[in-house]
Amino acid sequence: MDASLTPTEFNAEALTQVVPTLQAIIDQGVLAGAVTLVWRKGEVVQTSAIGHRDIKGGLPMTRDSLFRIASMTKPVTSIAVMMLMEEGKLKLDDPVTRWLPELANMQVLNDPAGPLDATTPAARDITVEDLLTHRSGLAYAFTSMGPIAYAHEEKLGSPLANPLTPDQWLKALGELPLTYQPGERFHYSHATEVLGFLVARIEGRPLGEVLKARIFDPLGMVDTGFWMPPEKRSRMARLYQAPLEGPLKDVSFPETDTPPAFEGGGGGLISTADDYLKFARMMLGGGEVDGVRLIKPETLELMAANRLTEEQRGHGFMGMPFWLSQGFGLGLSMILDAEKHQWMGAGAEGAYGWPGAFGTWWQADPANDLILIYLIQDSMPLGPEAVTAMQSQRPTARIGGPMFQKIVYAALG
Repeated sequence: MDASLTPTEFNAEALTQVVPTLQAIIDQGVLAGAVTLVWRKGEVVQTSAIGHRDIKGGLPMTRDSLFRIASMTKPVTSIAVMMLMEEGKLKLDDPVTRWLPELANMQVLNDPAGPLDATTPAARDITVEDLLTHRSGLAYAFTSMGPIAYAHEEKLGSPLANPLTPDQWLKALGELPLTYQPGERFHYSHATEVLGFLVARIEGRPLGEVLKARIFDPLGMVDTGFWMPPEKRSRMARLYQAPLEGPLKDVSFPETDTPPAFEGGGGGLISTADDYLKFARMMLGGGEVDGVRLIKPETLELMAANRLTEEQRGHGFMGMPFWLSQGFGLGLSMILDAEKHQWMGAGAEGAYGWPGAFGTWWQADPANDLILIYLIQDSMPLGPEAVTAMQSQRPTARIGGPMFQKIVYAALG
């Protein structure tokens, strides 16, 4: 073996480029800090903690820094759903009105950006699969245009820090029209929040308790949850926004003394790189890691297989040709064309994951027995018509993720 190669066949010298590359972005004043982790064939081959988790407090980023992982929560909630499916408590084609009567008799906008009172009755009820694939017709304010975007913001509030109870929120959601007919097309939405509350109703206890008992405790994810107690808060990475000019602005969520009633299964979790590595290893292991099995291998295969039609992949996502190289399964996206995917980052065909709105990202690559985790806290607009609002921020902080990916895969050769 070449002396420059690690036992896991990485070029060790090439991997050292991760830190100076990300440090250069931090030095530009658009990113506070980052944690990276690369795992392959049973061992961590690269990890780094760069910059600060708290600029004002002068606190450095550490490997155990806590991050709001936003939509990296979605695969976790989706695993809980699939566990219930294996137990016969739900089926993919079940209408969710069986547990969520708030979503019965939905109306659908005649024009996705048109008036809220110009609607047609939904052709059918939303199913569990519709929610898992974001083809439910539901919406997010930040993925929508026109009146429906502002109605979501007004009636539902933030999907990440919300004062409503689950029952109040579901009632408000059911009073809004769908943007598209169920099953018609991928439209990123509150679907996984709905799935989380569905899981909670089936199990008869809050989502956080379900995830802790079914996933976090069995996997040893001791630093993952919807709320962090005071003794852990000094490890929280602050959330920063990069305006067009001037220094980074701290826009962190206020801390609460008690756990929230609203536990958003689509984006509310806080975690660390090592905790999420345990979850990602479970996924890469076909539902099992370190002797703990959560789901069957064939269930994981279902999740990681594309379910979008060619027509559905022809639509853009957040102003990008997101599906040019990718598909979407049950709570996960996956690479379908590795060559075309180079415009976004790097990965082999069949690699899967799902990112978070604050720049957090992970990928499990079965072909290379490889996991990459990249954690930052870079705020993006999550209000109505966010694609337009993002133009008022410096985008530079987000290039670190694809650069990290390309360095790792180049080091692998």
